[in-house]
Amino acid sequence: MARSLNRVQLIGNLTRDPELRYTPNGTAVCSFGLATNRSWKTDTGEKREEAEFHNIVAWNKLAELCSQFLVKGRKVYVEGRLATRSWNAQDGTQKSRTEIVISDMILLDSRRPDGSSATSEPEVREEKKVEVNTKKTSSSEPQDAKKKATSKKVNEEAKKSQGTTEKLEEPSSDEVVPDDIPF
Repeated sequence: MARSLNRVQLIGNLTRDPELRYTPNGTAVCSFGLATNRSWKTDTGEKREEAEFHNIVAWNKLAELCSQFLVKGRKVYVEGRLATRSWNAQDGTQKSRTEIVISDMILLDSRRPDGSSATSEPEVREEKKVEVNTKKTSSSEPQDAKKKATSKKVNEEAKKSQGTTEKLEEPSSDEVVPDDIPF
């Protein structure tokens, strides 16, 4: 069978806030609009501009992330596939809609939902990652004591690398961990 390709890549601005819904079996689905612009010069030298509007759909964890981080006006990169779905409307007419089902999304601006820019955001540094040997040992030392000692070593090394003696805060479970974001 011959190979085929269905891949869409867009950079544009959201035309509306994302709408997060859940299917009856609990799967997250998020939809939003994206506008892309193109400009060109006519034969007479006049500059023309045209906008295209795209329907975007995200599923599962990506849907929840889109709902959390995207707002109308944000500039994003999305990648996915083109899909057309059909259904019968309540008035009995056949309807269809072409959408881009995304598999990847990258924020391209640093705008926050309240409209402020990244310059007012506090600087955030990543802590130095230290590998910890998690193999079981035959030592009689309790596991909790080993965990505390390892945690203390990691905290001390992080303090040394930052050159401060401030107490490091543990991230709360409600915060988004960078490893959870699929892009």
